Amino acid sequence: MFSEVEIFPLVDAEGNVTGKATRAECHSGSKLLHPVVHLHCFDAQGRLYLQKRAAHKDTYPGLWDTSVGGHVSYGEEVGAALMREAGEELGLRDVHPLFLFRYAYESEVERELVYVYGATLSQPPRPDGVEVSDGRFWSVQEALAALGKGILTPSFEGEIHRMLHAMKKFNFNG
Repeated sequence: MFSEVEIFPLVDAEGNVTGKATRAECHSGSKLLHPVVHLHCFDAQGRLYLQKRAAHKDTYPGLWDTSVGGHVSYGEEVGAALMREAGEELGLRDVHPLFLFRYAYESEVERELVYVYGATLSQPPRPDGVEVSDGRFWSVQEALAALGKGILTPSFEGEIHRMLHAMKKFNFNG
């Protein structure tokens, strides 16, 4: 859950902390670069778990998105943020993520340094019902077929091909 005022680290393109700002400042169109984590979760059959963003979310409400995604808090390590978000959003505790890549994402309201991970789940995800309204496993083909149809977040749409390519590079099969 969000605290009254969330404080995010500001970072350079390499992820080095250069300052801090509030969530509101980072999402105001200021384009202050701040770190986020994304975790792409797969089941034993190689299907990708997508979460449906809650209707109250300030960005992309009701759209299907990365399995787990969230901001890194000021003073928090990226790996700790990833595990915190996995627990908060999907109740995941026993996750062994593989770092895939990092990139800068820019929308009309923000600029994020995205740390992307993949993992095979050994337990079923349990959406929290607050940040995540629903979730289900999609075949990779089904997710690719949904591109451009207005049901997936723009960040996920821009990330899926890079994620699949990185998985092949690391011989990660979900």
